[in-house]
Amino acid sequence: MHPSHAAPNRPKGPKGTPAPFDHRYLSGDGDHDHDDVVYPATIPFLLVHLAAFGAIWTGVTLQAVAVGVALYFIRMWAITAGYHRYFSHRSYKTSRVFQFLLAFLGQTSAQRGVIWWAAVHRHHHRHSDTPEDVHSALHGGFWHSHVGWIFKPKRSRADYESVPDLTRYPELRFLERHPYFPAFLLAIGVYLWLGWVGLFVGFFCSTVVLYHGTFAINSLAHMTGNQRYLTGDQSRNSLFLALITLGEGWHNNHHAYQSSTRQGFRWWEIDITYYVLWAMSKVGLVWDLREPPPELVAGKQRLGRKVLEKAAQDLADSLPSPGITPGLREAWILTPTFVELASDFHGARVEAREQLAEILSVRTLPDLPSIDQLRQTIDELRHRADERLRQGADEIVQRVDVLRRRAEHARALLVERVGELQLPDLPSLEDLKAQAAARFRTAPSLDEIAERARELLIERLVARILDDPEMAGAWA
Repeated sequence: MHPSHAAPNRPKGPKGTPAPFDHRYLSGDGDHDHDDVVYPATIPFLLVHLAAFGAIWTGVTLQAVAVGVALYFIRMWAITAGYHRYFSHRSYKTSRVFQFLLAFLGQTSAQRGVIWWAAVHRHHHRHSDTPEDVHSALHGGFWHSHVGWIFKPKRSRADYESVPDLTRYPELRFLERHPYFPAFLLAIGVYLWLGWVGLFVGFFCSTVVLYHGTFAINSLAHMTGNQRYLTGDQSRNSLFLALITLGEGWHNNHHAYQSSTRQGFRWWEIDITYYVLWAMSKVGLVWDLREPPPELVAGKQRLGRKVLEKAAQDLADSLPSPGITPGLREAWILTPTFVELASDFHGARVEAREQLAEILSVRTLPDLPSIDQLRQTIDELRHRADERLRQGADEIVQRVDVLRRRAEHARALLVERVGELQLPDLPSLEDLKAQAAARFRTAPSLDEIAERARELLIERLVARILDDPEMAGAWA
């Protein structure tokens, strides 16, 4: 919690019922609407790095190094098998006792609480390599994706409502409220065993290396290596990263099928984390280890809608947008259907703005709002805290929603009609298929990618037409 934030009152349920869960009592993030460089949750991270320099004072012994190496790999396994494959992706099952032990061992890494880690990681997969991604190398560069995002509260804040499968356990909530308690106990134990050299070399130096081994997956695994599967992001496979992270380096495999316990899809892809889990499954500690579908491993499974859309956008972005040619202007003006549809689209947007103006008190819209602006404004109005205003605005919001749908329908018909024209600047479907094959090689669903890319190019052309003053004269 930020020092200036007062603790909220703990919620209580009705008599005889358990109190509702309040995520504010977990990691103490508070509500950070700023991006200070230093805030409380980052202080332990900085202190661990500074403490590692204590090895200069204590010197280094072979025993301390051996302990440090052992703790690195034991805790790396706890991160990969526990934090990542179990808590974040639920790729296998285990008992409640072993679940707690996985969480406790993972938190000896000093990488904050297991619930926070899983929530942030699930957010990463929902928005991988988009501007919403918490640690995208594509949008923020290497240092941001590797470590910089940790120092930005807006980026590192966890959505605890996205992990109800974890917050339901009181023992996990206890660990989340005391995220560094397991690491503190481990540090004390190493000190009592080996003294100062054990503490600084065996624990602190090992923890720093563990930090950056884990963070290399956020950064380097989206920058270096090869891409076997089309995943709609920059995830890559790397043998080197797989070796230092016990199998996490097969990151493109993982993004292709996130719920697989095994991340090395080929026999030669070393995945030590999986080997240990497989052995544990033979003695009943874990079970139901999930495997990737054979057709996905072979690269023959159809792409999901989200990945297909990203691939189509990537293909469309690589091509020049078709322009408004004189022939298109003439065809547009001389075709009554175009003029009628455009007029309907324009009129619906204007009417929707007028309706919204009746209830908007703070937010203002441009004279001709886009569909996205209308949709966003409607969503804002429906979630306003003022119940009285919400109820009074309901009828208008519903009317605006009808107008928005009418405008969307008109735009969709325009896209369909324009697509039927022979436009010299618009690549043919066959051309786009060839471009997709060259760009994505053996990826499945190439025909669907090409078709969607052509739709996107036409949509962009229609958007330019509707915003063009000369074309607007045809229906003004």
